[in-house]
Amino acid sequence: MSITVAKTAGFCFGVNRAVEIVNSLADKNTKVCTLGPIIHNKEMVSELENKGVYSIDDLSSAPDFDTVVIRSHGVPQSVYDDLSKYDCDVVDATCPFVSKIHRIVAKAGENNKTVLIAGDKNHPEVMGIVGHCTFNCYTFKDEQELECSLNIMLEKNIKEICVVAQTTFDITLWKNCLKNIKKVYTNAEIFDTICNATSERQAEADALSRTSDCMIIIGDKHSSNTCKLFAICKRNCANTFLVETSKDLDLNVIRNAKAIGVTAGASTPARIIKEVLDTMSEVIKSSETIETENFEAMLEESLKSLNTNERVMGVVVGIAPNEVFVDVGRKQAGFIPLDELSATPISSPEEVVSIGDELELLIMKTNDQEGTIMLSKRRVDAKKGWELLEKAYEAKEILTGVVTEVINGGIIVVANDTRVFIPASQASLNRDDDLEALKGQEVQFRLIEVSQRGRRRKVIGSIKSVLKDEFAELRAAFWENAEVGKTYTGTVKTLTNYGAFVDLGGVSGMIHISELSWLRIKHPSEVVNVGDTVEVYIKDINDETKKISLGYKKTEDNPWVKLENEYPIGTVVNATIVGMTTFGAFASIIPGIDGLIHISQISNKRIEKPQDELSVGQVVEAKITAIDFEKKRVSLSIRELLPQEAPAVEEAAEVEEAVVEAVEEPVAEEAVEAVAEVEATEAE
Repeated sequence: MSITVAKTAGFCFGVNRAVEIVNSLADKNTKVCTLGPIIHNKEMVSELENKGVYSIDDLSSAPDFDTVVIRSHGVPQSVYDDLSKYDCDVVDATCPFVSKIHRIVAKAGENNKTVLIAGDKNHPEVMGIVGHCTFNCYTFKDEQELECSLNIMLEKNIKEICVVAQTTFDITLWKNCLKNIKKVYTNAEIFDTICNATSERQAEADALSRTSDCMIIIGDKHSSNTCKLFAICKRNCANTFLVETSKDLDLNVIRNAKAIGVTAGASTPARIIKEVLDTMSEVIKSSETIETENFEAMLEESLKSLNTNERVMGVVVGIAPNEVFVDVGRKQAGFIPLDELSATPISSPEEVVSIGDELELLIMKTNDQEGTIMLSKRRVDAKKGWELLEKAYEAKEILTGVVTEVINGGIIVVANDTRVFIPASQASLNRDDDLEALKGQEVQFRLIEVSQRGRRRKVIGSIKSVLKDEFAELRAAFWENAEVGKTYTGTVKTLTNYGAFVDLGGVSGMIHISELSWLRIKHPSEVVNVGDTVEVYIKDINDETKKISLGYKKTEDNPWVKLENEYPIGTVVNATIVGMTTFGAFASIIPGIDGLIHISQISNKRIEKPQDELSVGQVVEAKITAIDFEKKRVSLSIRELLPQEAPAVEEAAEVEEAVVEAVEEPVAEEAVEAVAEVEATEAE
């Protein structure tokens, strides 16, 4: 005869956590009551009652207790609201996997999505889930109930749904139901919330029952997951029995069986499983080999201290602000401190992990007295990262990482969960660049040194190496296509008194100050600033020195072009007086163009000097009377817009003979030329 005990038999993490919480409170002589049985197992509940821990059905019947514990199945949101009105401490022992479902359905309600729950509507866990739904919700425990719910939802024209499952729901039934749901709702948002431990337990029970001629399921008859195990095994093995204690065993069945399989529900204490196994062992008095994975041995194995520096796999079952709780398949409670989660600085564990994530972890420290294991994800990641970095160094690969710190002499980049030091001289192409600007940025780099001496590792990288290659490629591509007249989009890198230097992508060119504006400027900063994106064109290329002269100002912005297009002779303009001479006044027509109002054209009466009628800054209405585009001169007249009086004979002749030409700017040489012309006219 052989007896095989399922490795997954007994308490799951959530149940074990709830029982430990209550036991811990009871050991401190705290007056404790649980809101409903802490787990679905009469023997365990009775054991807790012997310690003074009682179960209540509702808050109105609560005796004078200091602490109320919410059981592992969870409760509706309304219960949390009611508890806040009572003067007592509340300890939430809800299974983390159940709490995750609460969050999912609550969020679905916020988005006006109907929730479809796979589970028995009368089960406490399902009742708790329903109590967190803030919108429509429906439940189903089998394919028939699912069909009814789907028909109702279609009749109500419900279009968006969210599907979750009770943590102990039958895996096979869940998969079949999902097929039916997807036929009706192709866009359904589905969350597989069946507990990992439940999945493993059911899968192992299914496999074990196929090779056994007798299956013993140990657990409370009111436990959902125990009943699921019974149903699964019954499909494969006709001789399947559910027992709550050793007293329920059919000893004749045990004597006649050849291969017995044993499993237990998630709410079954180890003590009861051991009693059942001991009873079965007593029945078998023969010398036959009992090929058994003895549960007592398994229990001892699970309780032994884990070796420090051993790697284990764990599932995230809870998240707190400063640590993450992990189920590593042992009786000890696993936790990861915040600073052991990631090599990259984080403010919250949610940035790295989520409930249900499976992680490879390193054991940092075990505490047998407290029953805890301190774990590290960061160090496992760093070990794997180191191996990847060694390969990248040998292959001279380009890596990507995030700059996390700026330190004395350089920066720290985290790549593959390993800290890489990049000296300031290798952090950019220009040594004077501000390294603070790189903080938080994703950068590319190569490794230029990777070494290990004992336990000390040294990793040095270079961003400059990658940038130099990139610029070399850009320069090659630029010179291959560069030609005079071609337009480029560039970035202003530096300014000097004589111009602006523009990065065209690996190559720089200069815009001379005279090419920045049609107006006269004193410094390039009047037009552009460092960092500006500008459209430029190549004016000239020096093939020997590879220097590039760039053009920036556009023909259409030329004020003389604008004047020609918009201000023909005869146009009346509002001009501003900007300067005075003995022979007239200069007035700004548009930015960049001044016209001359000859003294004879200022007034319809004779004046001695322009200041008699005009002043600098005065805006006057004047008529354009002549334009010389070749010499860049414009003549204006105020007089032609004034009421005309019959002039004296000499005055009329003087006006008729005078030819006054405007200059672009009142420079001395042009002023002398204008005076000479007037004097020549008067002499004639």
